[in-house]
Amino acid sequence: MTAQLTPLAPAASTRVARKAPRGGLRRRQDHPAWFLVPALIILIVFFFVPTIFNFVYAFTNWSSFHSEIGFVGFDNFTALFSNGSLINDLRITLVYAVLVAVLQNLFGLVLALVLERDTAINRFARVAFFVPVVMSALAVGYIFQAMLKPEGALNQILGFFTGQHVTIAWLGSTTWTIVVVAVIHAWKWMGLSMLIFLAGLKTINEDILEAARLDGASWWTTFRSIRFPLLAPAVTFNVATALLGSMNGFDIVQATTAGGPGGSTELLNIFIFRTFGQGLFAQATTMSLTLFLMVTILAFPVIYFLRRRENVL
Repeated sequence: MTAQLTPLAPAASTRVARKAPRGGLRRRQDHPAWFLVPALIILIVFFFVPTIFNFVYAFTNWSSFHSEIGFVGFDNFTALFSNGSLINDLRITLVYAVLVAVLQNLFGLVLALVLERDTAINRFARVAFFVPVVMSALAVGYIFQAMLKPEGALNQILGFFTGQHVTIAWLGSTTWTIVVVAVIHAWKWMGLSMLIFLAGLKTINEDILEAARLDGASWWTTFRSIRFPLLAPAVTFNVATALLGSMNGFDIVQATTAGGPGGSTELLNIFIFRTFGQGLFAQATTMSLTLFLMVTILAFPVIYFLRRRENVL
C-alpha cells in the first residue's frame, strides 16, 4: 500500500499563516534587548542630558547673582585661564593621577604575586585587602586624617617604638602632602588591582613556566620575560581605570586636606566644588567641561598605547 499525503485544508493553512506573525511578534517583544531599556533611560537622564547641559551652560553667565541666564561666549574660559588657578589645579590633578596610577598598580601587583598561591591564609588576606575597596571613600579619608595628625595614631605608634615624642605633620607639607594623599587613594583601591592581576596570573599556562624553570630561568627572569608581558591586558585595565578614577578624584582629598596646605592638593574637582558653592555656576560648569576634555584627551592616547603594547607582546 502506498500512503497518500492529504494537503492541508485551506482554512487550516490560513489559521497557521495567521498565527505565524503573532509568534514572531511575541519573539520580538521577548527579545533580550528590551532589558536594556531601563538602564538606557537612566543613562540618558542622568548622564547624557547633564553632559549636554554642561556644554551649554559653560557659555552662559549662569550664577546666583543673575536673575536671567544670558549667552557670554568664551568669556568664562578666558577668565579662568587668565587667572592661573585653573592651570595650577589641572597640573596638580595630573600629578595626583599619575602618582595614584603608579602606586595603586605597584601595590596591587606586589599583593597579587605574594598571595598567588591558593591557600587558606592567602584567601583570607585577599578578602582583607579588598575590604577598603567597598568602604566609603569619605570614611577612609576621615580615618586617615585623624591618624595622620601631629597627635594622631601614627605618630604615637612611632613614638612607642622610638621612645621619643613624635609630632610629624604628615599632612602639613606643601611638597609631600600630595604624595601622602596619593598613597591613601592607592591603598583604598589596590585590592581591585590585586584581583585583576590575580585573574591575569591564573590565565598563564603553567607549562610555559615549567619549561622556563627547566631551562634554568630564575624567578625574576621568569617574571620579567614571561609573566609580566602576559599580564598586558590586566595592566591596560588597571592603569586606565586608575588614571581616569584619580583624575575625577574628590572625596579622599576633601576629607583629608580639603585642598590644603596652601592649595598644594587642590584637585580640579575641589576647585569646582568650591566655585559652585560660591554661586558661580557657569564658571564651575566651565571647569567641569575643561576636566572632561582633559580626561578625554589623556585617556584615548594612554589606552591606545597600552592596547598597542598588548598587540606587540
